[in-house]
Amino acid sequence: MYRSSFLFLFITGFTLSMCLNQSFAKTAMATEKTNSVQVNPKAGSLTIDIVPFNGTPKEMVQGLFVRLKQIFPNITLQNPIPFPANAWYAPRTRYKADSLISFLSENAQRRHVSLGITTDDISTTNGDIADWGIMGLGFMPGNACIISSFRLNKGNLPDQLFKVAIHELGHTQGLDHCPNKSCFMRDAEGKNTTDQEIEFCPKCKAFLISKGWVIK
Repeated sequence: MYRSSFLFLFITGFTLSMCLNQSFAKTAMATEKTNSVQVNPKAGSLTIDIVPFNGTPKEMVQGLFVRLKQIFPNITLQNPIPFPANAWYAPRTRYKADSLISFLSENAQRRHVSLGITTDDISTTNGDIADWGIMGLGFMPGNACIISSFRLNKGNLPDQLFKVAIHELGHTQGLDHCPNKSCFMRDAEGKNTTDQEIEFCPKCKAFLISKGWVIK
Protein backbone atom coordinates (compact mmCIF):
# COMPACT_ATOMS: atom_id res chain seq x y z
CA MET A 1 0.00 0.00 0.00
CA TYR A 2 1.34 3.42 -0.98
CA ARG A 3 -0.11 5.72 1.64
CA SER A 4 0.73 8.88 -0.27
CA SER A 5 -1.27 7.73 -3.27
CA PHE A 6 -4.17 6.30 -1.27
CA LEU A 7 -3.76 2.87 -2.83
CA PHE A 8 -6.24 0.23 -1.84
CA LEU A 9 -6.27 -3.37 -2.99
CA PHE A 10 -9.45 -5.39 -3.44
CA ILE A 11 -9.54 -8.98 -4.67
CA THR A 12 -12.74 -10.86 -5.57
CA GLY A 13 -12.02 -14.46 -6.49
CA PHE A 14 -9.50 -13.86 -9.22
CA THR A 15 -10.11 -10.14 -9.05
CA LEU A 16 -8.43 -7.16 -7.49
CA SER A 17 -9.45 -3.63 -6.69
CA MET A 18 -7.13 -0.63 -6.40
CA CYS A 19 -8.21 2.83 -5.33
CA LEU A 20 -5.98 5.68 -6.33
CA ASN A 21 -5.99 9.36 -7.06
CA GLN A 22 -6.30 10.75 -10.62
CA SER A 23 -2.73 9.79 -11.41
CA PHE A 24 -3.16 6.24 -10.26
CA ALA A 25 -5.80 3.55 -10.70
CA LYS A 26 -8.39 1.71 -8.64
CA THR A 27 -10.06 -1.63 -8.96
CA ALA A 28 -13.29 -2.49 -7.24
CA MET A 29 -16.57 -4.25 -7.18
CA ALA A 30 -19.72 -2.28 -6.91
CA THR A 31 -23.38 -2.67 -6.26
CA GLU A 32 -26.57 -0.72 -6.05
CA LYS A 33 -30.35 -0.99 -5.72
CA THR A 34 -32.03 0.26 -8.86
CA ASN A 35 -35.19 1.30 -7.05
CA SER A 36 -33.52 2.96 -4.09
CA VAL A 37 -30.93 5.33 -5.53
CA GLN A 38 -31.02 8.02 -8.16
CA VAL A 39 -29.05 11.13 -8.98
CA ASN A 40 -30.72 14.41 -8.15
CA PRO A 41 -31.47 15.92 -11.60
CA LYS A 42 -30.92 19.44 -10.18
CA ALA A 43 -27.42 18.46 -9.14
CA GLY A 44 -26.82 16.23 -12.13
CA SER A 45 -23.92 18.17 -13.60
CA LEU A 46 -22.17 14.96 -14.63
CA THR A 47 -23.07 12.74 -17.57
CA ILE A 48 -22.25 9.04 -17.59
CA ASP A 49 -21.15 7.66 -20.97
CA ILE A 50 -21.29 3.88 -21.37
CA VAL A 51 -18.52 3.01 -23.81
CA PRO A 52 -18.53 -0.63 -25.00
CA PHE A 53 -15.36 -2.02 -26.49
CA ASN A 54 -15.63 -4.08 -29.67
CA GLY A 55 -17.04 -7.55 -29.12
CA THR A 56 -19.29 -6.66 -26.18
CA PRO A 57 -22.80 -8.08 -26.84
CA LYS A 58 -25.40 -5.41 -27.57
CA GLU A 59 -27.95 -7.01 -25.25
CA MET A 60 -25.48 -6.89 -22.34
CA VAL A 61 -24.72 -3.23 -22.91
CA GLN A 62 -28.36 -2.30 -23.43
CA GLY A 63 -29.40 -4.13 -20.27
CA LEU A 64 -26.82 -2.25 -18.23
CA PHE A 65 -27.86 1.04 -19.82
CA VAL A 66 -31.52 0.52 -18.91
CA ARG A 67 -30.70 -0.19 -15.27
CA LEU A 68 -28.21 2.64 -14.88
CA LYS A 69 -30.63 5.03 -16.56
CA GLN A 70 -32.90 4.68 -13.53
CA ILE A 71 -30.06 5.93 -11.33
CA PHE A 72 -28.32 8.38 -13.64
CA PRO A 73 -30.82 10.36 -15.75
CA ASN A 74 -27.87 11.94 -17.57
CA ILE A 75 -26.48 8.84 -19.26
CA THR A 76 -25.59 8.02 -22.85
CA LEU A 77 -24.83 4.82 -24.71
CA GLN A 78 -21.92 5.21 -27.12
CA ASN A 79 -21.06 3.15 -30.18
CA PRO A 80 -18.52 0.33 -29.72
CA ILE A 81 -14.89 1.32 -30.04
CA PRO A 82 -11.69 -0.68 -30.70
CA PHE A 83 -9.24 -1.44 -27.93
CA PRO A 84 -6.17 0.80 -27.88
CA ALA A 85 -3.19 -1.18 -29.15
CA ASN A 86 -1.04 -0.38 -26.12
CA ALA A 87 -3.54 -2.05 -23.77
CA TRP A 88 -2.94 -5.58 -25.08
CA TYR A 89 -0.85 -7.82 -22.80
CA ALA A 90 0.28 -10.67 -25.02
CA PRO A 91 1.89 -12.91 -22.32
CA ARG A 92 -1.53 -13.43 -20.69
CA THR A 93 -3.72 -12.71 -23.73
CA ARG A 94 -5.72 -10.00 -22.00
CA TYR A 95 -5.92 -6.23 -21.68
CA LYS A 96 -4.27 -3.96 -19.14
CA ALA A 97 -7.02 -2.08 -17.34
CA ASP A 98 -4.68 0.77 -16.45
CA SER A 99 -4.16 1.52 -20.13
CA LEU A 100 -7.87 1.21 -20.85
CA ILE A 101 -8.96 3.74 -18.24
CA SER A 102 -6.19 6.12 -19.26
CA PHE A 103 -7.46 5.90 -22.83
CA LEU A 104 -11.06 6.48 -21.71
CA SER A 105 -10.01 9.37 -19.49
CA GLU A 106 -8.09 11.13 -22.24
CA ASN A 107 -11.10 10.93 -24.56
CA ALA A 108 -13.81 11.82 -22.04
CA GLN A 109 -15.70 15.05 -22.49
CA ARG A 110 -15.67 17.71 -19.81
CA ARG A 111 -18.12 16.93 -17.00
CA HIS A 112 -18.51 13.37 -18.31
CA VAL A 113 -17.50 10.05 -16.76
CA SER A 114 -16.71 7.23 -19.18
CA LEU A 115 -17.72 3.73 -18.11
CA GLY A 116 -15.96 1.23 -20.36
CA ILE A 117 -17.35 -2.29 -20.66
CA THR A 118 -15.92 -5.46 -22.14
CA THR A 119 -16.29 -9.24 -22.01
CA ASP A 120 -12.54 -9.68 -22.40
CA ASP A 121 -10.28 -10.36 -19.45
CA ILE A 122 -8.52 -7.37 -17.89
CA SER A 123 -5.71 -7.05 -15.38
CA THR A 124 -3.57 -4.66 -13.38
CA THR A 125 -0.59 -4.70 -11.03
CA ASN A 126 -1.13 -6.00 -7.49
CA GLY A 127 1.88 -5.32 -5.30
CA ASP A 128 4.66 -7.59 -6.49
CA ILE A 129 2.35 -9.29 -8.99
CA ALA A 130 2.81 -7.56 -12.32
CA ASP A 131 -0.36 -8.89 -13.93
CA TRP A 132 -3.42 -9.72 -11.84
CA GLY A 133 -6.83 -10.47 -13.32
CA ILE A 134 -9.60 -8.13 -12.20
CA MET A 135 -13.27 -7.26 -12.77
CA GLY A 136 -12.96 -3.49 -12.75
CA LEU A 137 -10.64 -0.53 -12.49
CA GLY A 138 -11.22 3.19 -12.20
CA PHE A 139 -9.77 6.49 -11.10
CA MET A 140 -10.75 7.70 -7.60
CA PRO A 141 -11.87 10.35 -8.02
CA GLY A 142 -11.80 10.66 -11.78
CA ASN A 143 -13.58 10.57 -15.08
CA ALA A 144 -13.13 6.99 -16.22
CA CYS A 145 -13.54 3.37 -15.15
CA ILE A 146 -13.65 -0.02 -16.86
CA ILE A 147 -15.63 -3.15 -16.04
CA SER A 148 -15.33 -6.67 -17.43
CA SER A 149 -17.84 -9.53 -17.39
CA PHE A 150 -15.08 -12.12 -17.88
CA ARG A 151 -14.85 -13.13 -14.21
CA LEU A 152 -18.49 -12.75 -13.23
CA ASN A 153 -20.92 -15.53 -12.42
CA LYS A 154 -22.58 -16.29 -15.74
CA GLY A 155 -25.74 -17.48 -13.97
CA ASN A 156 -26.20 -14.05 -12.39
CA LEU A 157 -24.37 -11.94 -14.93
CA PRO A 158 -26.73 -8.93 -15.32
CA ASP A 159 -26.95 -8.29 -11.57
CA GLN A 160 -23.24 -8.76 -10.94
CA LEU A 161 -22.29 -6.58 -13.91
CA PHE A 162 -24.60 -3.85 -12.63
CA LYS A 163 -23.09 -4.09 -9.16
CA VAL A 164 -19.55 -3.81 -10.48
CA ALA A 165 -20.57 -0.82 -12.58
CA ILE A 166 -22.30 1.09 -9.81
CA HIS A 167 -19.46 0.46 -7.40
CA GLU A 168 -16.86 1.69 -9.87
CA LEU A 169 -18.94 4.77 -10.60
CA GLY A 170 -19.06 5.40 -6.86
CA HIS A 171 -15.28 5.34 -6.80
CA THR A 172 -15.04 7.85 -9.63
CA GLN A 173 -17.05 10.19 -7.41
CA GLY A 174 -14.43 9.75 -4.68
CA LEU A 175 -16.15 7.12 -2.53
CA ASP A 176 -13.76 4.73 -0.81
CA HIS A 177 -14.18 1.11 0.23
CA CYS A 178 -16.39 0.51 3.26
CA PRO A 179 -15.81 -1.90 6.18
CA ASN A 180 -19.56 -2.50 6.52
CA LYS A 181 -20.17 -6.01 5.16
CA SER A 182 -23.65 -5.23 3.85
CA CYS A 183 -22.70 -1.94 2.21
CA PHE A 184 -22.56 -1.65 -1.55
CA MET A 185 -19.04 -0.23 -1.25
CA ARG A 186 -17.49 -3.00 0.85
CA ASP A 187 -14.10 -4.45 0.05
CA ALA A 188 -14.75 -8.11 -0.80
CA GLU A 189 -11.26 -9.13 0.36
CA GLY A 190 -10.81 -11.98 -2.07
CA LYS A 191 -14.40 -13.17 -2.43
CA ASN A 192 -17.43 -12.34 -4.52
CA THR A 193 -19.63 -10.72 -1.89
CA THR A 194 -22.07 -8.82 -4.08
CA ASP A 195 -25.04 -10.96 -3.03
CA GLN A 196 -24.40 -9.95 0.57
CA GLU A 197 -24.44 -6.23 -0.20
CA ILE A 198 -27.91 -4.79 0.34
CA GLU A 199 -27.62 -1.05 0.95
CA PHE A 200 -25.36 1.94 1.42
CA CYS A 201 -24.23 2.32 5.00
CA PRO A 202 -25.03 5.70 6.65
CA LYS A 203 -21.51 7.02 6.03
CA CYS A 204 -21.44 6.12 2.34
CA LYS A 205 -25.00 7.34 1.92
CA ALA A 206 -24.12 10.73 3.41
CA PHE A 207 -21.09 10.99 1.14
CA LEU A 208 -23.10 10.30 -2.00
CA ILE A 209 -25.84 12.69 -0.95
CA SER A 210 -23.17 15.37 -0.65
CA LYS A 211 -22.27 14.60 -4.27
CA GLY A 212 -25.83 15.16 -5.43
CA TRP A 213 -27.19 11.61 -5.23
CA VAL A 214 -30.70 11.10 -3.88
CA ILE A 215 -30.88 7.91 -1.82
CA LYS A 216 -34.27 6.82 -0.57
